[in-house]
Amino acid sequence: MMAPSQSFSISIFFPAFNDERTIGELVNAALEILPALTDDYEVIVINDGSADETPRVIDELSRAHSQVKAIHHASNRGYGGALQSGFDHASKDFVFYTDGDGQYDVREIARLLPLMTTGVDVVNGYKARRADSFHRVIIGEIYNRVARLLFRLPIRDVDCDFRLIRRKALQRIGRISTSGAACLEMIRKLKANGAVFAETEVSHYPRIHGHSQFFTFSSLTRTLFDFCGLLAQAGLSAFASPRPASIPAAAEDKEAISPKMLSLSE
Repeated sequence: MMAPSQSFSISIFFPAFNDERTIGELVNAALEILPALTDDYEVIVINDGSADETPRVIDELSRAHSQVKAIHHASNRGYGGALQSGFDHASKDFVFYTDGDGQYDVREIARLLPLMTTGVDVVNGYKARRADSFHRVIIGEIYNRVARLLFRLPIRDVDCDFRLIRRKALQRIGRISTSGAACLEMIRKLKANGAVFAETEVSHYPRIHGHSQFFTFSSLTRTLFDFCGLLAQAGLSAFASPRPASIPAAAEDKEAISPKMLSLSE
């Protein structure tokens, strides 16, 4: 159980694309754990143009629970588009998101919250063990290693979509692209704007239902194209600014979730 010792507000959202068989369980898990953490929360589901029963499932959830909001895209905008929509609709101090396909357990947000201390802007999960097919594990490892090397990322697993972020930090970075490179772009922008990162291990589970939209030829090609575009931007920025610009700290104190705020017990 978790018992908060001070109040905070949080938006949780799930990007969902043809996730009719998993999204209901994820939303219900979030509704189960959130009241034990805070009384100021919302759960948002971004239906990114699903062709299955995802729209019906999340509409029923929103009618049954006042804290649940269903956002529908008329057509598929891509993963980055779903993320941006979630960020746009989040209204609380902290924003957490994870995918609607059920490969992460939303209840493990309890591992992230104690790390959101004063001065920390992003708490990122990293997979204890990737529960995917061999080729996806290899592609993911190569992507992570290359991204960390070329962009000097402050986290070990940019491909782990299990993140807790201050909304103020998100508001400073502007919009992100719609491709599979959106997370890389977001982390790079957060770092460039002075965000401080923390990390913790999280579980990763096999995808039982549906298929990933990322590991298709067209998606991988678009992601590679956008990756090269981000790399070109980074090179131009480095050329234009030989010395890194100093980003002043915000004048006001950052709101924090104190590590003493949550007590975890089995």
